[in-house]
Amino acid sequence: MQGDQKSEIMSEKPKLYYFDGRGKMEPIRWLLAAAGVEFEEEFLETREQYEKLLQDGSLLFQQVPMVEIDGMKMVQTRAILHYIAAKYNLCGKDLKERALIDTYVEGIADLMQFILMFPFLSPEDKEKQLATITEKATKRYFPVYEKVLKDHGQDFLVGNQFSWADIQLIEAILAVEEKSSSILAEFPQLQAFKARISNIPTIKKFLEPGSQRKPVPGDKYVETVRRVLQMYHEVKPN
Repeated sequence: MQGDQKSEIMSEKPKLYYFDGRGKMEPIRWLLAAAGVEFEEEFLETREQYEKLLQDGSLLFQQVPMVEIDGMKMVQTRAILHYIAAKYNLCGKDLKERALIDTYVEGIADLMQFILMFPFLSPEDKEKQLATITEKATKRYFPVYEKVLKDHGQDFLVGNQFSWADIQLIEAILAVEEKSSSILAEFPQLQAFKARISNIPTIKKFLEPGSQRKPVPGDKYVETVRRVLQMYHEVKPN
């Protein structure tokens, strides 16, 4: 078993451990796919699988996502994303660009938190959350990125170079559009950005049917997360 584990850890392809759904792993999938990196996945479907990872010491803080990459078993979504972005030169050309990219990424993450929680809410709370998502997107977050693109007139958010921030923003745009199809009506710069980024070959491939991009979370995903993590109330996944 130890030999098998070592073989898996040293595998060339990163291996992702999570549920068969979006959750906190989806931005990691997006980032790897955009960088053109092939990856494998092991989906958690039973409590026993999760407990085995705990017993093996694979989950540092007893939660997923977990990614095996370059001989490491990485946890904590932000740490994983930062590592991948740095490894594939998606962090900008200097410290100032990196700070700007990180700022934009954190804003997107704040918005995506509302979407992450959505599948686990009651029908009544989903109605309220939908209104919140629309309000936050149109009044607080999307105007920032619209202004950035308009002010510098470049194709990408930072340094006229494809970065982690662009990947996270296209993911957020598409996720919010799934909740409100006309959300970009007042944002012409974001409409053009969406078209440009969606046509980058690695992104285009990830958006095609049959890719490892996960669909909108449904009841099966919610039930699996609750069962595996033994969460019996309306809570978000780790």
